[in-house]
Amino acid sequence: MGAVEQYNIHEAKTQLSRIIEQVERGGEVVISRAGKPVAKVVPLNTSVQRTGRGSLKGKLVLADDWDSAETNAAIAADFGMDS
Repeated sequence: MGAVEQYNIHEAKTQLSRIIEQVERGGEVVISRAGKPVAKVVPLNTSVQRTGRGSLKGKLVLADDWDSAETNAAIAADFGMDS
């Protein structure tokens, strides 16, 4: 990837659409005030990196009563629902 582009605040306001397009393509943009960098606009990672079914195995611990009638009734009560 090339050099990070830099915009002053006024330029950033007038070029916001262009900045967003650049970031959507994986670029990064620095926004400055009076020549001093104050913010960086970077792409968000919106995808979940899972290896497939069961990829959370061993990482989640469920209580023995996680799906008991009592637990379900307590959750329903928390949401104001009759069980």
